[in-house]
Amino acid sequence: MIKVQGYHKSVLVNEVLQYLDPQPNKVYIDATFGGGGHTMAILEKEPNCKVIAFDWDAKALEHGQGLLEKYGADRLEFLWGNFASIYMILKKHKIDRVDGVLADFGTSQTQIFEKDGFSFAKESFLDMRMSSSHYKTTAAEVLNKSSEEKLANIFFELGEERMARKIAKTIVEERKKKRFKMTSQLVDLIVKIKGPKKGRAAHPATKVFQALRIYVNHELENIESFLQAMPKVLNNHGRVVCISFHSLEDRLVKHFFKEYSQTSLKQDKFEILTPRVVTASDEELSINLSARSACLRAAAYLE
Repeated sequence: MIKVQGYHKSVLVNEVLQYLDPQPNKVYIDATFGGGGHTMAILEKEPNCKVIAFDWDAKALEHGQGLLEKYGADRLEFLWGNFASIYMILKKHKIDRVDGVLADFGTSQTQIFEKDGFSFAKESFLDMRMSSSHYKTTAAEVLNKSSEEKLANIFFELGEERMARKIAKTIVEERKKKRFKMTSQLVDLIVKIKGPKKGRAAHPATKVFQALRIYVNHELENIESFLQAMPKVLNNHGRVVCISFHSLEDRLVKHFFKEYSQTSLKQDKFEILTPRVVTASDEELSINLSARSACLRAAAYLE
């Protein structure tokens, strides 16, 4: 198994290499560079390919600059931007179609621990924006300004939180006394309603934090835009590999591949390379618990 440096371990690395299948003199996009683990794995697997690394977190790209010394600017290029705008960004930089695209829709451990509002285990401002340059509305604003009904819908639809209505009602009551500003305020409120963490079960605030992050960053809309751009980005037989971390993301990818499969009536078609979703091996799970909810799907574009 390829080892990646840093405290964020990239998931399903071997599976990414299997389905992306990097070839000599081909160009690939890592649409979610993050800690750089997948990018390095691709460059190491095929010494004569090139990777264009995207990220909308400027700090992630800044941290990755050191890789240029190892791999060279002819093999590695960084582009700042949201993967939802992948086609327009490539067009702006006069980059034609590529031979493969990887998108890991998960939140990296680096983002969770370094960005405000992402972790319920760390006291910080309820921001939750992946990029302040792309979005202006913070999670705190959502909590303080949204109606009870809207909050309940966000928590239920994007977090699949069963107690969404009660949590939303309590938030609206509490914000009359004090506006929400810090992570501990939201965590304490949820724990009072749902009770403390039990054993190995997920923290009671997990689903609400997930829902707010998805909402603030328009994550599902971004995935839809990314997928719709693939026919304009990939060369014939070019591959797209997607890693999702919850059912909402995975469902979008699964339905897109099925809608554009070889048997569909669409003009653009994809050959599904993963008839069943691919998950982490027992070996990987033994060293990287972050991979336990990772789901990989892949397809090849057919002109």
